[in-house]
Amino acid sequence: MNPFGYVRPADEAAALDAGAEAGSEFIAGGTGVVDLLRLGVEKPARLVDLNALGWDKIERTPEGGLYVGALVKNSDLAWHPDVQRHYPVLSEALLAGASPQLRNMASVGGNLLQRTRCAYFRDVGVTACNKRTPGSGCAAMGGYVRMHAVLGGSEHCIAVHPSDMCVALVALDAVVHVRGPTGARLVPVADFHLVPGTHPEVESVLARGDIVVGITLPPSPFARRSAYVKARDRASYAFALASAAAALHLEGTVVRDARVAFGGIATKPWRSKEAEYVMRGEPATRALFERAAEVALREARPHSGNEFKVALAQRVLVRALSRAGGIA
Repeated sequence: MNPFGYVRPADEAAALDAGAEAGSEFIAGGTGVVDLLRLGVEKPARLVDLNALGWDKIERTPEGGLYVGALVKNSDLAWHPDVQRHYPVLSEALLAGASPQLRNMASVGGNLLQRTRCAYFRDVGVTACNKRTPGSGCAAMGGYVRMHAVLGGSEHCIAVHPSDMCVALVALDAVVHVRGPTGARLVPVADFHLVPGTHPEVESVLARGDIVVGITLPPSPFARRSAYVKARDRASYAFALASAAAALHLEGTVVRDARVAFGGIATKPWRSKEAEYVMRGEPATRALFERAAEVALREARPHSGNEFKVALAQRVLVRALSRAGGIA
């Protein structure tokens, strides 16, 4: 691990000033950052510890939703009564991630910004990684790609986004609160992460010095009828081979509206508006959900070694929709 400086600002203004300096990196729970420091993937000149800023509250909004501070622990969010009652897909996604020990440390903001688990990215002995060293190439191309993306990739990167929480947030139309040197702004979580394109090293819309201070879960007619399903190699402490978040607004047995998002198969938490579209106005049946799953994966581009993800993701989505629709 390289030597680095450390500062713990007492207020937001000091944090913004510290974070804007070149070589600074924010840290909260540290469950992702410390790993990358140990591996030598990240080499900040200074860590800016956000834990004294008090962004650890979960509060109801005047509109009927929830505001969640960026420093709220994943475990606290997962077990919060309002989350379990009104946003079950989020609770299930959080509890499907990592281990209890990690969830007790990991923060909501850190989860939103966690970096890929691509083995080529995390092994500094591998020289070809456009995400770690822009312009160096991609060792995953033609390599071992069982865990890699079938949606959203480019010739420069096919690393998947690892978060379970973010998949649920996309299905819930969550909004990210960002503050930075240029002021405050709101970003829909579906637009927060970026596909790699020609610049895999640019992973989100954040600019230097920007801080995630919280997220809003809006009131929603379909959030309560929602579910998260994750397929993985082990029953716990394993990243998704494929996962799906589904939320349905039913009138009787007819789908009035829907939200569908995938994890484990794409370079960012992946919403399928096409799948949502085919379900609107149709009776909620297994046949409809199978048709939606087929449409959702129509643009998949698997590589030699991860072709199985297409059928797996379809089955995972059908299971999630069936649970959300009450026909499982």
